[in-house]
Amino acid sequence: MTPIESVVIVGGGTAGWMAAAAAARFLDDGHRRITLVESDAIGTVGVGEATIPPILGFNRLLGIDEAEFVRETGATFKLGIEFVDWGGRGERYFHPFGEHGRDFQGVAFHQYWLKHRHAARIGVLSDYAMAGVAAAAGRFAPPATDPRAPLSQLAYAYHFDAGLYAAFLRRRAEAQGVVRIEGRISGVETDAQTGFVGAVVLEDGRRVAGDLFIDCSGFRSLLLGETLGVGYRDWSHWLPCDRAVAVPAARAAPLPPFTRATAQAAGWQWRIPLQHRTGNGLVYASAHLSDDAAEDALVAGVDAPLAAPRRLSFTAGVRERLWDRNVVALGLAGGFIEPLESTSIHLIQTGISKLFWLFPDKGFSAVERDTYNRLMTEQFEYVRDFIVLHYKATRRDDTPFWRYVRNMAIPDSLAHKIALFREKGRVMRFDHDLFAVPSWVAVMLGQGIAPQGYDPLVDAMDDARICAAMAEMRAGYAAQALRMPLHADYVAAHCPMPGVSGG
Repeated sequence: MTPIESVVIVGGGTAGWMAAAAAARFLDDGHRRITLVESDAIGTVGVGEATIPPILGFNRLLGIDEAEFVRETGATFKLGIEFVDWGGRGERYFHPFGEHGRDFQGVAFHQYWLKHRHAARIGVLSDYAMAGVAAAAGRFAPPATDPRAPLSQLAYAYHFDAGLYAAFLRRRAEAQGVVRIEGRISGVETDAQTGFVGAVVLEDGRRVAGDLFIDCSGFRSLLLGETLGVGYRDWSHWLPCDRAVAVPAARAAPLPPFTRATAQAAGWQWRIPLQHRTGNGLVYASAHLSDDAAEDALVAGVDAPLAAPRRLSFTAGVRERLWDRNVVALGLAGGFIEPLESTSIHLIQTGISKLFWLFPDKGFSAVERDTYNRLMTEQFEYVRDFIVLHYKATRRDDTPFWRYVRNMAIPDSLAHKIALFREKGRVMRFDHDLFAVPSWVAVMLGQGIAPQGYDPLVDAMDDARICAAMAEMRAGYAAQALRMPLHADYVAAHCPMPGVSGG
């Protein structure tokens, strides 16, 4: 076994510097060289600014102090996503992080809610999610350590400025020995026999050689796609949105601790609150809306824009392989699924963690590569199905776009999951599925998929006692939320961004 001596990361941005910071932390054995090549002349996409709870674990593994991270990236706290006009116009629901209530006798809480939801003092399902109740009140506090406390069930993530996050990670990575090389790549050298990448060549003639290359070159996919010719699985027949336009605006007041996704005539619009600004964007299908019309619609609905709109084109899908020969692709170089559930950064994080778990030597074992590709393809497919669910489970028919997604064929894996849920509210979840049962339940019910029944095991419990326990539980979440500080006040007190009024 001959160890990898040199790791070359091609491209910066969020993916590149996440990989570099992680590599500096876990791969630097004192002999291995870690190099990142990027060009300031090439911009990054940088529109994904919302995350999901696993980002806390990634930052923790890197030894990042949360308060410092929040201050340096203009971050705010995120308790979930509010969906507006998705199931039908005029409707809204909340997808909270964390659990719904507490299970009784090993049966999922939502099964009891399905049986008793029309009883007095029961309320809507989101009343039993600590994150959902706190978000509705505009409040935030860290989870409690006492498992008996309602606050112990709160889960959270962040909204942050992706450019500032990349810069924050760059400072850490370079301080830990990562070498950054500035320059635009003009060519790639490959071995004539094996096809392995040997070096990237810069416009000024410099060569950057390596053993393992991590492709973070964005949609171009310079190494995996262009050089090695790995094909792309196009999922646009299930996810027809292929454009986005983004524009920053003034800080939101009050400062909401959640992302909002509002369905529009040919797609959806995001609102992401940061300490220093609000991220706004429209994701849409170009077959149903022109670029100019999309930009006009976005700008018209945004108060106090801070910059000119930026346009982005993409095709939903994933590479046939995320690891081929000695190249591993992360981020947009490997695939893209629209950020409706804030999964882009998580897929980067997952790719990094699985690469480190299966880290190769210079022999580049086929079984390690194949395992990585299987696991990562599954991750993309799990996310794909969850996003497609939001479109398929709509009753909207007011525009050609919504009629198309409502009637389109969907992956068999998703069709089976919907059919099972319609029967008795059960969710079939695989071990590595990113989204847990509460997430599937929140979106299916929120989109109007009503089960015909519930788990028969629920009937073994005394109805009066269960209803009383649920009412007490609901009141406990509401009371806890009122004891929490307002989100803006918590940020201002604990981790304000320098120079930003009000936190």
